[in-house]
Amino acid sequence: MQTLKRYKWTWLMLLVAVGLAVYLAVGFWNKGNDKLPVIGEVQDFSLENVDGKQITLADTEGKPRLVYFFFTECPDVCPITTYMLSQTQDLLTKDGSFGKDVEFVSISFDPLNDTREAIKAFADRFHADYSGWYFLRGDQEQVRTLAAESFKVLIYGDNKDNFAHANLIGLVDRDNRLRGLYDAGDTENVTPEFLAGALKKLARE
Repeated sequence: MQTLKRYKWTWLMLLVAVGLAVYLAVGFWNKGNDKLPVIGEVQDFSLENVDGKQITLADTEGKPRLVYFFFTECPDVCPITTYMLSQTQDLLTKDGSFGKDVEFVSISFDPLNDTREAIKAFADRFHADYSGWYFLRGDQEQVRTLAAESFKVLIYGDNKDNFAHANLIGLVDRDNRLRGLYDAGDTENVTPEFLAGALKKLARE
């Protein structure tokens, strides 16, 4: 039964990846361009952080951000991608820009299992610096709508570890516009150095 569950999850991920290929082609950073394209607008939200405080989109604006949707019980891609983000955090911390000029936002779509305590434990595994990295949770339908409409991230699942989701990282500018959408599984191109460079490119605009 466990094997069947894993295969079901894998096939859903493949379908999501194929369906979103066009968005990745549009959103990927062309290094020959002087300016990143505007892909869309990020809708407003109000979500809870690990301290129980409500965080709105306005609370995070003013700095370029990387946005990632995850769940803490994810068996594979979420911890791998969060580790890559932590490496990106380290690069940005070294040059003094993390928290000061750029930020990260990680949003859970599994509020049933992802309590504030569970999310904080997950974040601490990756030595997240909360001065520049928001970990948020909220109503499942609200989060799924935000993910799909603002970031083209489709999420399927039933709160029983059967989630399938597009493993994408969104790049948002200080004016809440989506400027990049990157496949975190493309480790040849989407690296900590690449993500740090994209953020700093926006910070200079």
